[in-house]
Amino acid sequence: MKKICISFTLCLIILLSAFAVNAKRQDVTHTEYLRIHIRADSNEEQAQAVKYKVKDAVVDYLAPIICECDTKQKAENAITLNLSGIEAVADKVLSEQGFDYKSRAKINTENFPTRNYGNFTLEQGFYDALIIELGSGKGDNWWCVVYPPLCFTGAGTKYVYRSKLLEIIKNFTIK
Repeated sequence: MKKICISFTLCLIILLSAFAVNAKRQDVTHTEYLRIHIRADSNEEQAQAVKYKVKDAVVDYLAPIICECDTKQKAENAITLNLSGIEAVADKVLSEQGFDYKSRAKINTENFPTRNYGNFTLEQGFYDALIIELGSGKGDNWWCVVYPPLCFTGAGTKYVYRSKLLEIIKNFTIK
């Protein structure tokens, strides 16, 4: 009987420890990334289709702004200064496509699940994010990473992200 009680206590300690580690892992704040989420009005086909048109227009608008930023803080500041411009771009697309609702853009810290971006994984936790809600914002979302600018490489834009650090290193090694 004594062995059963000891075994039970040990199992309970192990389970509680695993739960505590997992609970702590879920509260992680990821400060190195700035995400973007464009949330559709609904999951109806038309609302989902316009979400992607808004995404294309917003990425084209943000690309030259973000490509000049060499830190997450600078990217966040630049986006904050351009929130009304982001909304204007999104609202123009919505209007051109016949939707009568508007967009709302903000930067917020939110809890996100683990997401894969090709062979790059963003772990579950809290992230700063540019949130663009279209209408009610209750539909599925499109997401990416604004900083570092993973959305802008190969996104079909005419902008190319350049690493200022890499340029400095190349210039230093050439001379």
